[in-house]
Amino acid sequence: MVQQLDKFVLPKNFRGRNAFIVQLWWMTQATLFACSPQFLYGWRRFLLRLFGAKIGNSVIVRPSVKVTYPWKLTIGDNSWIGDDVELYTLGEIEIGNNAVISQRSYLCTASHDYTKDSFEIFERKINIGDEVWIATDVFIAPGITIGARAVIGARSTVLNDMPSGMVCVGYPAKPIKPRIAK
Repeated sequence: MVQQLDKFVLPKNFRGRNAFIVQLWWMTQATLFACSPQFLYGWRRFLLRLFGAKIGNSVIVRPSVKVTYPWKLTIGDNSWIGDDVELYTLGEIEIGNNAVISQRSYLCTASHDYTKDSFEIFERKINIGDEVWIATDVFIAPGITIGARAVIGARSTVLNDMPSGMVCVGYPAKPIKPRIAK
């Protein structure tokens, strides 16, 4: 089978908003969001909510964060989203309360079916539980659930669901020990 990109068709309403709103968000993100001073967390929460994100109280989102489609994003209370995090929200991302997504991490909700010559696109929701810490430079694949209070170690690649309360590391990430020793 040969990959034939001329056969690719974006599924109807895949973006979740019309092209004008998508472009308006991308321009807003590149200017008003990205150029805002570091301490203006409330401003960035406002902009995300304005475009349909569900953002809890006291959420910290750094100005260098990238969100593809904010209307597919939910972040719980007191959570932190670090510098240069990419929230590739072609599908939904739900982040719980008191969760930390550290710098340069990439949460990827979509991919392509390489077994089809039309290279079909698909999306799968990512769920990040309460009190999770995603350390620096972590990749999380489409459809993954990270259980509450889990820690995902730096530079890990998460290709399978990770259990609650465990420290998980590696490529691919695997649980190695409880977060809190008994």
